[in-house]
Amino acid sequence: MECRVLSIQSHVVRGYVGNKSATFPLQVLGFEVDSINSVQFSNHTGYAHWKGQVLTAEELNVLYEGIKLNKVNHYDYILTGYSRDTSFLEMVVDIIQELKKANPSLVYVCDPVMGDQGAMYVPENLLPIYRDKVVPLADILTPNQFEAELLTGRKINTEDDAFKVMDLLHKMGPETVVLTSTDLPSKHGDQFLVALGSQKIVIASHVQKICMDIPKVDAVFVGTGDLFAALLLAWTHHHPKDLKAACEKTVSVMHHVIKRTITYANEMAGPGKRPSPAQLELRMVQSKADIENPAIVIEAKVLESSH
Repeated sequence: MECRVLSIQSHVVRGYVGNKSATFPLQVLGFEVDSINSVQFSNHTGYAHWKGQVLTAEELNVLYEGIKLNKVNHYDYILTGYSRDTSFLEMVVDIIQELKKANPSLVYVCDPVMGDQGAMYVPENLLPIYRDKVVPLADILTPNQFEAELLTGRKINTEDDAFKVMDLLHKMGPETVVLTSTDLPSKHGDQFLVALGSQKIVIASHVQKICMDIPKVDAVFVGTGDLFAALLLAWTHHHPKDLKAACEKTVSVMHHVIKRTITYANEMAGPGKRPSPAQLELRMVQSKADIENPAIVIEAKVLESSH
């Protein structure tokens, strides 16, 4: 059975963020990807200059209507990332609700992009829409620590707090939650960041909680969150009740792509120079083999498991 994904994300002419980050890996892993580009920019906004167009809620609706009129609006997965406009996000919610009616087994993978390190980089009025409308529709949620705190109104200071917050998120809707990055101390020292995952499948009374220590890299990459969500979609599809396996493969691919990117960027920049945003674009095409069949370089520790 072929698997079809509707991905509503940004598009850039050059580089890898949003749909450019998500489409290639999903296609390589055997998915049909239908993309709606929420914006079309020359490049990501971390460059000195960027130009482009933004899709309005009405324009999004027109595209969806076209798909619907041809009766090809059957999807197995929906993937969404960065959105900075309330009316656009509300329209996405309407589309997801309709697609879930058409296919009740549709899986919605949501990266609730709102901010990081204690600061929001989308308008604050997006938070209630995410919290009250988007998250309840999500099946798989990939917030960072700050986004998880925003959605639940709870602070995370310990691993225990983190799992309590993930439990609250489960209660809001999604049965799989992965905290993609936290400020929790790693047992391996400050060169590692801790990611946590929790899966609660009520009808199967299945619970799995995992913890991963991920090596830090000293550079700012753009598009990694979008890549993470796409890979998690793919690997949870292949390992539906094994969050440990899905996360190990996801994080290992990320590690290979980032390593290849930083090596290339440092080579291009030359000794002692910091690489530019253009040099730090993810080495996506060059990582095709790793995406398809990643060597597992980061293991997930199972903290709790019951079937």
